[in-house]
Amino acid sequence: MSTQSYMMADTIRRHRPLVVLLGPTATGKSAVGVQVAQRCNTEILTADSRQVYRGMDIGTDKPSLQERQGIAHRLIDLVDPDEPYNAGRYQREALGEIDRVIKEGRLPLVVGGTGLYIRTLIRGICEAPEADAEIRRELMALVAAQGREGLYAELVRVDPVTASRLHPNDESKVIRALEVYRLAGCSLASLHAHHQSQAAAFPTLLIGLQRPKEQLYRRIEARIDWQLTHGMVEETRTLLARGYSRALGSMKGLGYRHLAAQFAGEYDAAEMVRRFKQDTRHFAKRQMTWFRKEPGITWLMIEAQESTSHTADRVVERIEQFMASLGPPRALSV
Repeated sequence: MSTQSYMMADTIRRHRPLVVLLGPTATGKSAVGVQVAQRCNTEILTADSRQVYRGMDIGTDKPSLQERQGIAHRLIDLVDPDEPYNAGRYQREALGEIDRVIKEGRLPLVVGGTGLYIRTLIRGICEAPEADAEIRRELMALVAAQGREGLYAELVRVDPVTASRLHPNDESKVIRALEVYRLAGCSLASLHAHHQSQAAAFPTLLIGLQRPKEQLYRRIEARIDWQLTHGMVEETRTLLARGYSRALGSMKGLGYRHLAAQFAGEYDAAEMVRRFKQDTRHFAKRQMTWFRKEPGITWLMIEAQESTSHTADRVVERIEQFMASLGPPRALSV
């Protein structure tokens, strides 16, 4: 190991830094991430709630072995489509991978677009109290006596912030918010605010990739055209034939649900494509809405003619600045 490599590994082990490359679907995160991983001599820890499923490759835009260019991709192909998977499990498994990479003296690089997974990894899970059967019975009695209006009025009184975010008829969520208030002695809104203010578990560099809207939409449509002509139709048929129901959360993902509906005769191929593209555009918009609420993201705008290599250069430059901000490494002892 060279002196420079030794000093970098020592810095990583002492400070435990984390780099996250995020952004909406179709921005090119995967390709940029591979080049960044190559230059940083590390691997990719994926943050994608769809790529955890085995056998769902084309529809989730899972990088092929060729596209990975020899870079290990972790946290994909973890469960079958009918197995449950959530942000809490992702956090536990991702933290294990991060610890391993750091012990090896390499920089952990998370790449993905699932905002909840990224937030959970960095800030943990909001520790709201568990459900209480007795309190729920009391609240249901309140509904029986005063209706949903009375239940909602109680929430307005004790937690107006959460009440403003909920519809008065959303009984289950209103009950949950009141239950939290009675158990925790504080509002659900204050618990969420405290959770979001917590410092990250690692010194973290968040780099967001984005493209002009019309360019992003063109990329989304081109990718969907490619998917539909390169095996996604057959992939979906195979999943259904293996007994994976349309009702599964995994099968409700973009493209899979549209193809399953077409197969069921609910609409024709042209309408399937229209809905698939429209819903994916809306999904990208929701992703950006989520990420804009996250603090501390450094955004890089990618223009139409910019090469993947150049974008990777820009990302690596910011990583180098971030690593330098952690302080000078210790000299190699002799």
